[in-house]
Amino acid sequence: MSITAIRGFNDILPGDTELWRHIERCAWSIFRTCGFGEIRLPIVEKTELFMRSIGETTDIVEKEMYTFADRHGDAITLRPEGTAPAVRAYIEHKLYTAPVTKLYYTGPMFRYERPQKGRYRQFYQIGAEVLGDESPRSDAETLSMLMKFFGTLKIQGATLQINSLGDASCRPAYKEKLYNYLKERAGELCENCVRRIETNPLRALDCKAAGCIEATSSAPSLVDSLCEPCAVHFDRVKYFLKLYGIEPLVNPRMVRGLDYYTRTTFEITADNGLGSQNAVAAGGRYDGLVEELGGPATPCFGFAIGMERLAMLLNREQVAAAPLTVFIALGIDAEKKGVELVSAWREAGIRVVEDFSAGGLKSRMKRADRLGADYAVIVGENELNQGVATVKDMKQATQETVAWDRVADLIKGGK
Repeated sequence: MSITAIRGFNDILPGDTELWRHIERCAWSIFRTCGFGEIRLPIVEKTELFMRSIGETTDIVEKEMYTFADRHGDAITLRPEGTAPAVRAYIEHKLYTAPVTKLYYTGPMFRYERPQKGRYRQFYQIGAEVLGDESPRSDAETLSMLMKFFGTLKIQGATLQINSLGDASCRPAYKEKLYNYLKERAGELCENCVRRIETNPLRALDCKAAGCIEATSSAPSLVDSLCEPCAVHFDRVKYFLKLYGIEPLVNPRMVRGLDYYTRTTFEITADNGLGSQNAVAAGGRYDGLVEELGGPATPCFGFAIGMERLAMLLNREQVAAAPLTVFIALGIDAEKKGVELVSAWREAGIRVVEDFSAGGLKSRMKRADRLGADYAVIVGENELNQGVATVKDMKQATQETVAWDRVADLIKGGK
Protein backbone atom coordinates (compact mmCIF):
# COMPACT_ATOMS: atom_id res chain seq x y z
CA MET A 1 0.00 0.00 0.00
CA SER A 2 1.37 3.39 -0.95
CA ILE A 3 1.88 6.09 1.68
CA THR A 4 -0.01 9.34 1.19
CA ALA A 5 0.14 12.70 2.95
CA ILE A 6 -1.80 13.16 6.18
CA ARG A 7 -5.23 14.65 5.48
CA GLY A 8 -5.07 18.42 5.68
CA PHE A 9 -1.30 18.58 5.08
CA ASN A 10 -0.55 19.67 1.56
CA ASP A 11 2.43 19.38 -0.79
CA ILE A 12 3.32 22.56 -2.68
CA LEU A 13 4.67 21.49 -6.04
CA PRO A 14 6.82 23.19 -8.68
CA GLY A 15 4.56 25.52 -10.58
CA ASP A 16 2.83 26.58 -7.37
CA THR A 17 6.10 27.39 -5.64
CA GLU A 18 6.83 30.03 -8.28
CA LEU A 19 3.56 31.72 -7.32
CA TRP A 20 4.47 31.57 -3.64
CA ARG A 21 7.92 33.02 -4.25
CA HIS A 22 6.36 35.84 -6.25
CA ILE A 23 3.98 36.62 -3.38
CA GLU A 24 6.78 36.53 -0.80
CA ARG A 25 9.06 38.74 -2.89
CA CYS A 26 6.25 41.24 -3.40
CA ALA A 27 5.52 41.29 0.36
CA TRP A 28 9.18 41.76 1.22
CA SER A 29 9.53 44.64 -1.23
CA ILE A 30 6.40 46.54 -0.15
CA PHE A 31 6.63 45.90 3.60
CA ARG A 32 10.30 46.91 3.65
CA THR A 33 9.51 50.30 2.11
CA CYS A 34 7.02 50.87 4.96
CA GLY A 35 9.66 50.23 7.63
CA PHE A 36 8.99 46.57 8.48
CA GLY A 37 11.81 44.18 9.36
CA GLU A 38 11.57 40.42 8.96
CA ILE A 39 11.52 38.13 12.01
CA ARG A 40 11.87 34.32 11.88
CA LEU A 41 9.75 32.69 14.60
CA PRO A 42 9.94 29.14 15.99
CA ILE A 43 7.26 26.68 14.91
CA VAL A 44 6.64 25.47 18.49
CA GLU A 45 5.88 27.56 21.55
CA LYS A 46 4.83 26.91 25.12
CA THR A 47 1.12 26.07 25.20
CA GLU A 48 0.62 28.70 27.90
CA LEU A 49 1.43 31.43 25.38
CA PHE A 50 -1.66 30.64 23.31
CA MET A 51 -3.89 29.92 26.31
CA ARG A 52 -3.15 33.38 27.69
CA SER A 53 -3.22 35.30 24.42
CA ILE A 54 -5.84 33.70 22.19
CA GLY A 55 -8.25 32.85 25.02
CA GLU A 56 -9.22 29.54 26.60
CA THR A 57 -12.80 29.70 25.28
CA THR A 58 -11.88 30.24 21.63
CA ASP A 59 -12.38 27.44 19.11
CA ILE A 60 -8.64 27.44 18.41
CA VAL A 61 -7.66 26.63 22.00
CA GLU A 62 -10.62 24.36 22.70
CA LYS A 63 -10.56 22.28 19.52
CA GLU A 64 -7.85 23.12 17.02
CA MET A 65 -4.39 23.28 18.59
CA TYR A 66 -1.78 20.59 18.06
CA THR A 67 -0.59 20.31 21.67
CA PHE A 68 1.61 17.60 23.17
CA ALA A 69 4.11 17.00 25.98
CA ASP A 70 7.80 16.99 25.19
CA ARG A 71 10.26 14.59 26.83
CA HIS A 72 10.43 16.75 29.93
CA GLY A 73 6.64 16.77 30.24
CA ASP A 74 6.27 20.43 29.24
CA ALA A 75 3.17 21.27 27.20
CA ILE A 76 4.17 22.67 23.81
CA THR A 77 2.05 23.61 20.80
CA LEU A 78 2.60 23.91 17.08
CA ARG A 79 1.83 27.58 16.52
CA PRO A 80 -1.76 28.17 15.34
CA GLU A 81 -1.10 31.85 14.56
CA GLY A 82 1.81 34.28 14.50
CA THR A 83 0.85 37.31 16.58
CA ALA A 84 1.36 35.77 20.03
CA PRO A 85 4.83 34.39 19.12
CA ALA A 86 5.81 37.79 17.66
CA VAL A 87 4.71 39.51 20.88
CA ARG A 88 6.59 36.93 22.95
CA ALA A 89 9.75 37.69 20.94
CA TYR A 90 9.12 41.44 21.28
CA ILE A 91 9.05 41.11 25.09
CA GLU A 92 11.81 38.53 25.42
CA HIS A 93 14.31 40.51 23.35
CA LYS A 94 13.26 43.90 24.77
CA LEU A 95 12.38 45.30 21.36
CA TYR A 96 10.11 47.73 23.21
CA THR A 97 13.14 49.97 23.86
CA ALA A 98 12.45 51.40 20.39
CA PRO A 99 9.49 53.82 20.17
CA VAL A 100 7.81 51.75 17.42
CA THR A 101 8.72 48.28 16.18
CA LYS A 102 7.44 46.92 12.86
CA LEU A 103 7.83 43.19 12.22
CA TYR A 104 6.69 40.81 9.52
CA TYR A 105 7.01 37.05 9.19
CA THR A 106 6.13 34.15 6.92
CA GLY A 107 5.74 30.45 7.56
CA PRO A 108 3.49 27.52 8.44
CA MET A 109 0.77 27.53 11.10
CA PHE A 110 -1.15 24.51 12.39
CA ARG A 111 -4.81 24.04 13.32
CA TYR A 112 -6.80 20.85 13.56
CA GLU A 113 -9.89 22.04 11.73
CA ARG A 114 -12.01 20.65 8.94
CA PRO A 115 -10.08 21.00 5.67
CA GLN A 116 -11.91 23.07 3.05
CA LYS A 117 -11.17 24.95 -0.13
CA GLY A 118 -7.99 26.93 0.31
CA ARG A 119 -7.59 25.90 3.97
CA TYR A 120 -5.45 23.12 5.40
CA ARG A 121 -4.35 21.87 8.81
CA GLN A 122 -0.85 23.01 7.99
CA PHE A 123 -1.32 26.36 6.32
CA TYR A 124 0.97 29.27 5.54
CA GLN A 125 0.65 32.91 6.46
CA ILE A 126 2.33 36.23 5.89
CA GLY A 127 1.83 38.32 9.00
CA ALA A 128 2.85 41.79 10.16
CA GLU A 129 2.74 43.59 13.49
CA VAL A 130 3.12 47.27 14.41
CA LEU A 131 4.05 47.49 18.11
CA GLY A 132 4.13 50.77 20.00
CA ASP A 133 1.85 53.06 17.97
CA GLU A 134 -1.66 53.88 19.22
CA SER A 135 -2.52 56.35 16.45
CA PRO A 136 -5.53 55.61 14.22
CA ARG A 137 -3.30 56.82 11.40
CA SER A 138 -1.06 53.79 12.05
CA ASP A 139 -4.09 51.52 11.53
CA ALA A 140 -4.91 53.26 8.26
CA GLU A 141 -1.31 53.31 7.02
CA THR A 142 -0.92 49.57 7.64
CA LEU A 143 -4.22 48.83 5.89
CA SER A 144 -3.14 51.05 2.99
CA MET A 145 0.08 49.05 2.71
CA LEU A 146 -1.91 45.84 2.65
CA MET A 147 -4.26 47.10 -0.06
CA LYS A 148 -1.24 48.22 -2.09
CA PHE A 149 0.15 44.70 -1.74
CA PHE A 150 -3.07 43.20 -3.13
CA GLY A 151 -3.10 45.80 -5.89
CA THR A 152 0.47 44.99 -6.88
CA LEU A 153 -0.50 41.32 -7.11
CA LYS A 154 -3.46 42.39 -9.31
CA ILE A 155 -6.02 40.66 -7.06
CA GLN A 156 -9.46 41.36 -8.49
CA GLY A 157 -12.36 42.38 -6.26
CA ALA A 158 -10.38 42.90 -3.04
CA THR A 159 -12.67 44.64 -0.53
CA LEU A 160 -11.67 46.06 2.84
CA GLN A 161 -14.28 45.53 5.59
CA ILE A 162 -13.72 47.19 8.97
CA ASN A 163 -15.37 47.27 12.36
CA SER A 164 -14.55 48.38 15.89
CA LEU A 165 -14.76 46.02 18.87
CA GLY A 166 -14.38 48.79 21.43
CA ASP A 167 -12.20 48.34 24.49
CA ALA A 168 -12.43 47.45 28.18
CA SER A 169 -14.44 50.62 28.82
CA CYS A 170 -17.34 49.95 26.46
CA ARG A 171 -17.26 46.32 25.38
CA PRO A 172 -18.44 44.76 28.68
CA ALA A 173 -21.71 46.73 28.62
CA TYR A 174 -22.25 45.77 24.98
CA LYS A 175 -21.56 42.09 25.70
CA GLU A 176 -24.22 42.22 28.41
CA LYS A 177 -26.76 43.64 25.93
CA LEU A 178 -25.81 41.04 23.34
CA TYR A 179 -25.96 38.27 25.97
CA ASN A 180 -29.54 39.19 26.86
CA TYR A 181 -30.48 39.38 23.18
CA LEU A 182 -29.03 35.95 22.42
CA LYS A 183 -30.58 34.32 25.49
CA GLU A 184 -34.03 35.29 24.22
CA ARG A 185 -33.26 33.65 20.85
CA ALA A 186 -31.27 30.63 22.00
CA GLY A 187 -33.75 28.26 20.37
CA GLU A 188 -32.93 29.72 16.94
CA LEU A 189 -29.15 29.36 17.25
CA CYS A 190 -26.85 26.49 16.31
CA GLU A 191 -25.30 24.33 19.01
CA ASN A 192 -21.97 26.18 18.90
CA CYS A 193 -23.59 29.58 19.31
CA VAL A 194 -25.76 28.39 22.19
CA ARG A 195 -22.55 27.41 23.97
CA ARG A 196 -20.93 30.72 23.01
CA ILE A 197 -23.70 32.71 24.72
CA GLU A 198 -22.02 31.98 28.04
CA THR A 199 -18.39 32.00 26.93
CA ASN A 200 -17.94 34.38 23.97
CA PRO A 201 -21.25 35.86 22.77
CA LEU A 202 -19.63 38.11 20.14
CA ARG A 203 -18.69 35.02 18.10
CA ALA A 204 -22.39 34.39 17.39
CA LEU A 205 -22.34 37.47 15.14
CA ASP A 206 -19.69 35.84 12.97
CA CYS A 207 -21.42 32.45 12.60
CA LYS A 208 -22.09 31.44 8.99
CA ALA A 209 -25.05 29.17 9.79
CA ALA A 210 -28.20 30.50 8.08
CA GLY A 211 -30.30 30.23 11.25
CA CYS A 212 -27.78 32.21 13.28
CA ILE A 213 -27.49 34.90 10.61
CA GLU A 214 -31.26 35.31 10.67
CA ALA A 215 -31.50 35.20 14.48
CA THR A 216 -28.84 37.88 14.94
CA SER A 217 -29.95 40.14 12.08
CA SER A 218 -31.42 42.68 14.50
CA ALA A 219 -28.83 42.24 17.27
CA PRO A 220 -27.54 45.43 18.90
CA SER A 221 -24.57 46.95 17.08
CA LEU A 222 -21.26 47.34 18.85
CA VAL A 223 -20.43 50.38 16.71
CA ASP A 224 -23.48 52.11 18.23
CA SER A 225 -22.27 51.23 21.74
CA LEU A 226 -18.70 52.56 21.52
CA CYS A 227 -17.42 54.91 24.20
CA GLU A 228 -16.30 58.33 22.99
CA PRO A 229 -12.55 57.55 22.71
CA CYS A 230 -13.26 54.37 20.72
CA ALA A 231 -15.79 56.14 18.49
CA VAL A 232 -13.30 58.95 17.79
CA HIS A 233 -10.55 56.42 17.04
CA PHE A 234 -12.80 54.56 14.58
CA ASP A 235 -13.86 57.78 12.85
CA ARG A 236 -10.23 58.81 12.48
CA VAL A 237 -9.30 55.44 10.98
CA LYS A 238 -12.01 55.92 8.34
CA TYR A 239 -10.85 59.50 7.74
CA PHE A 240 -7.23 58.49 7.15
CA LEU A 241 -8.24 55.58 4.94
CA LYS A 242 -10.06 58.04 2.71
CA LEU A 243 -6.91 60.17 2.56
CA TYR A 244 -5.15 57.07 1.24
CA GLY A 245 -7.88 56.73 -1.39
CA ILE A 246 -9.59 53.74 0.27
CA GLU A 247 -13.33 53.58 0.89
CA PRO A 248 -13.83 50.78 3.44
CA LEU A 249 -17.04 48.86 3.99
CA VAL A 250 -18.14 49.11 7.63
CA ASN A 251 -19.36 45.68 8.70
CA PRO A 252 -20.75 45.81 12.29
CA ARG A 253 -21.20 42.02 12.31
CA MET A 254 -17.52 41.30 11.75
CA VAL A 255 -15.71 40.09 14.87
CA ARG A 256 -12.43 38.28 15.25
CA GLY A 257 -12.10 34.78 16.71
CA LEU A 258 -9.27 35.74 19.08
CA ASP A 259 -9.83 37.34 22.48
CA TYR A 260 -7.00 39.87 22.28
CA TYR A 261 -8.54 42.21 19.67
CA THR A 262 -9.67 45.74 20.60
CA ARG A 263 -10.97 48.66 18.58
CA THR A 264 -10.17 48.39 14.84
CA THR A 265 -10.71 44.98 13.27
CA PHE A 266 -10.82 44.15 9.57
CA GLU A 267 -11.01 41.56 6.84
CA ILE A 268 -10.07 41.74 3.19
CA THR A 269 -12.29 39.57 1.03
CA ALA A 270 -12.03 38.63 -2.62
CA ASP A 271 -15.03 37.12 -4.39
CA ASN A 272 -13.22 35.00 -6.93
CA GLY A 273 -14.21 31.37 -6.60
CA LEU A 274 -13.66 31.04 -2.85
CA GLY A 275 -17.36 30.90 -1.94
CA SER A 276 -18.42 32.01 1.55
CA GLN A 277 -14.89 31.43 2.89
CA ASN A 278 -13.54 34.38 0.95
CA ALA A 279 -11.41 36.21 3.53
CA VAL A 280 -7.78 36.30 2.41
CA ALA A 281 -6.43 38.67 5.08
CA ALA A 282 -7.63 39.74 8.52
CA GLY A 283 -6.46 41.34 11.73
CA GLY A 284 -6.81 44.42 13.86
CA ARG A 285 -5.71 46.27 16.95
CA TYR A 286 -4.69 44.46 20.16
CA ASP A 287 -3.63 47.07 22.68
CA GLY A 288 -3.58 44.85 25.78
CA LEU A 289 -1.73 41.73 24.61
CA VAL A 290 1.86 42.79 25.31
CA GLU A 291 0.97 43.73 28.88
CA GLU A 292 -1.06 40.51 29.30
CA LEU A 293 2.03 38.49 28.38
CA GLY A 294 4.29 40.29 30.85
CA GLY A 295 5.60 43.25 28.84
CA PRO A 296 4.98 46.99 29.19
CA ALA A 297 1.67 48.51 28.11
CA THR A 298 2.02 48.67 24.33
CA PRO A 299 -0.58 49.53 21.67
CA CYS A 300 -0.39 47.20 18.66
CA PHE A 301 -1.93 46.55 15.27
CA GLY A 302 -1.39 43.55 13.00
CA PHE A 303 -2.70 41.24 10.30
CA ALA A 304 -2.25 37.83 8.69
CA ILE A 305 -2.66 36.79 5.05
CA GLY A 306 -3.62 33.26 4.02
CA MET A 307 -1.07 32.15 1.43
CA GLU A 308 -3.05 29.23 0.01
CA ARG A 309 -6.14 31.33 -0.70
CA LEU A 310 -4.09 34.22 -2.02
CA ALA A 311 -2.23 31.93 -4.43
CA MET A 312 -5.59 30.68 -5.74
CA LEU A 313 -6.45 34.27 -6.74
CA LEU A 314 -3.29 35.00 -8.70
CA ASN A 315 -3.16 34.92 -12.45
CA ARG A 316 -0.56 32.24 -13.15
CA GLU A 317 0.30 33.78 -16.51
CA GLN A 318 1.63 36.84 -14.66
CA VAL A 319 4.10 34.70 -12.74
CA ALA A 320 5.81 32.65 -15.41
CA ALA A 321 8.79 30.59 -14.34
CA ALA A 322 12.18 31.40 -15.80
CA PRO A 323 12.62 29.63 -19.16
CA LEU A 324 13.96 26.09 -18.85
CA THR A 325 16.86 25.34 -21.16
CA VAL A 326 18.07 21.82 -21.92
CA PHE A 327 21.69 21.50 -23.03
CA ILE A 328 22.43 18.65 -25.45
CA ALA A 329 26.06 17.76 -26.17
CA LEU A 330 26.76 15.51 -29.14
CA GLY A 331 30.11 13.84 -28.70
CA ILE A 332 32.76 13.51 -25.98
CA ASP A 333 34.55 16.75 -26.87
CA ALA A 334 31.26 18.68 -26.78
CA GLU A 335 30.48 17.20 -23.37
CA LYS A 336 33.82 18.47 -22.05
CA LYS A 337 33.18 21.95 -23.44
CA GLY A 338 29.62 21.73 -22.14
CA VAL A 339 30.81 21.83 -18.51
CA GLU A 340 32.35 25.25 -19.15
CA LEU A 341 29.43 26.56 -21.20
CA VAL A 342 26.68 25.45 -18.82
CA SER A 343 28.55 26.94 -15.84
CA ALA A 344 28.86 30.28 -17.67
CA TRP A 345 25.18 30.32 -18.66
CA ARG A 346 24.06 29.52 -15.12
CA GLU A 347 26.32 32.29 -13.84
CA ALA A 348 24.41 34.59 -16.19
CA GLY A 349 21.12 33.51 -14.59
CA ILE A 350 19.96 30.97 -17.18
CA ARG A 351 18.04 27.96 -15.85
CA VAL A 352 19.84 25.03 -17.51
CA VAL A 353 19.38 21.27 -17.28
CA GLU A 354 22.00 19.05 -18.94
CA ASP A 355 20.74 16.06 -20.89
CA PHE A 356 22.86 13.03 -19.99
CA SER A 357 20.67 10.52 -21.81
CA ALA A 358 21.92 8.24 -24.57
CA GLY A 359 20.51 8.16 -28.08
CA GLY A 360 20.45 10.33 -31.14
CA LEU A 361 19.44 13.96 -31.48
CA LYS A 362 15.82 13.16 -32.33
CA SER A 363 15.19 11.10 -29.19
CA ARG A 364 16.96 13.66 -27.04
CA MET A 365 14.85 16.49 -28.47
CA LYS A 366 11.74 14.51 -27.57
CA ARG A 367 13.08 14.20 -24.04
CA ALA A 368 13.64 17.97 -23.88
CA ASP A 369 10.04 18.47 -24.98
CA ARG A 370 8.78 16.11 -22.25
CA LEU A 371 10.81 18.06 -19.69
CA GLY A 372 8.86 21.17 -20.71
CA ALA A 373 11.92 22.97 -22.05
CA ASP A 374 11.51 26.42 -23.55
CA TYR A 375 14.83 26.11 -25.37
CA ALA A 376 17.23 23.38 -26.41
CA VAL A 377 20.89 24.32 -26.87
CA ILE A 378 22.80 21.86 -29.07
CA VAL A 379 26.57 21.61 -29.45
CA GLY A 380 27.96 18.96 -31.76
CA GLU A 381 31.23 18.58 -33.62
CA ASN A 382 30.44 21.29 -36.19
CA GLU A 383 29.32 23.81 -33.55
CA LEU A 384 32.35 22.99 -31.42
CA ASN A 385 34.74 23.72 -34.27
CA GLN A 386 33.01 27.02 -35.07
CA GLY A 387 32.59 28.24 -31.47
CA VAL A 388 28.78 28.41 -31.79
CA ALA A 389 25.66 26.68 -30.50
CA THR A 390 22.33 25.87 -32.13
CA VAL A 391 19.52 27.33 -30.03
CA LYS A 392 16.08 25.92 -30.73
CA ASP A 393 12.97 27.72 -29.45
CA MET A 394 10.76 24.76 -28.47
CA LYS A 395 7.59 26.85 -28.29
CA GLN A 396 7.98 28.63 -31.61
CA ALA A 397 9.67 25.71 -33.44
CA THR A 398 12.42 28.01 -34.71
CA GLN A 399 16.17 27.85 -34.32
CA GLU A 400 19.31 29.90 -34.94
CA THR A 401 23.03 29.51 -34.56
CA VAL A 402 24.83 31.99 -32.31
CA ALA A 403 28.21 32.39 -30.66
CA TRP A 404 28.60 30.82 -27.23
CA ASP A 405 28.80 34.20 -25.47
CA ARG A 406 25.49 35.28 -27.06
CA VAL A 407 23.40 32.30 -25.93
CA ALA A 408 22.47 33.82 -22.57
CA ASP A 409 21.36 37.12 -24.15
CA LEU A 410 19.27 35.29 -26.73
CA ILE A 411 17.44 33.20 -24.13
CA LYS A 412 16.95 36.11 -21.74
CA GLY A 413 15.63 38.25 -24.56
CA GLY A 414 12.98 35.60 -25.28
CA LYS A 415 11.43 35.79 -21.80
